[in-house]
Amino acid sequence: MPHHVLGDAASFPDPRDADLEGLVAVGGDLSVERLKAAYAAGIFPWFSEGDPILWWCPDPRMVLFPEELHVPRSLARTIRRSPLSIRWNTAFEAVVEACASVPRPGQEGTWITNAMRAAYQDFHRAGYAMSVEAWEGDTLVGGLYGVSIGRCFFGESMFARRPDASKLCLVALVRRLGELGVELIDCQMHTEHLARFGARDIDRAHFLHRVATLVVEASPIAGLQEMNEGAALEERGSHREKEAS
Repeated sequence: MPHHVLGDAASFPDPRDADLEGLVAVGGDLSVERLKAAYAAGIFPWFSEGDPILWWCPDPRMVLFPEELHVPRSLARTIRRSPLSIRWNTAFEAVVEACASVPRPGQEGTWITNAMRAAYQDFHRAGYAMSVEAWEGDTLVGGLYGVSIGRCFFGESMFARRPDASKLCLVALVRRLGELGVELIDCQMHTEHLARFGARDIDRAHFLHRVATLVVEASPIAGLQEMNEGAALEERGSHREKEAS
């Protein structure tokens, strides 16, 4: 099937018409307007340096529903004892840079190109991209970033410079988003790592239906940065997530 080539308008073809690998379209730009249109339609960009911009909507789609968060017992103990503090949106650029540069087992290079870094900086300034950060004193040791539109959060990447630092960020994020009324966290493609936290695959049609319903609602996390307390992580007993036996 020939790929749809995007023009100047910040619009996309129906993602249900993606090819077997989930490729929806090629080209266009990474403007704030186009990125917002993409995520609101369940589409995300993913490409390598030197390649054209590629836009994806895979089937199935891995998602994490906040009420299904699963915290392994060993990680719950780590959270209770950790000296790290969690902050929100205080070092977005540094988190993206670390996600692009921290070595990963079995992976050479990064898909977070210079163009992607600049684009998500703009998206962050526009109020749609956000970071969650793990700090050891004044040192950034872990984090993740993603996109918030309506009552959906679309995860992009994470990194850790200390054991479990990115996991602590993930748990803190899912709990806080659940408290604020976010109903769906997009994990994009299946990984066993995220499956251990309760993420699961759903078919693309179901995913697109949920996203279309949720992105039109007001985002509940506009004031998230105001919640920074710099306090040590703590395990809360009032959440509905399942703990491993």
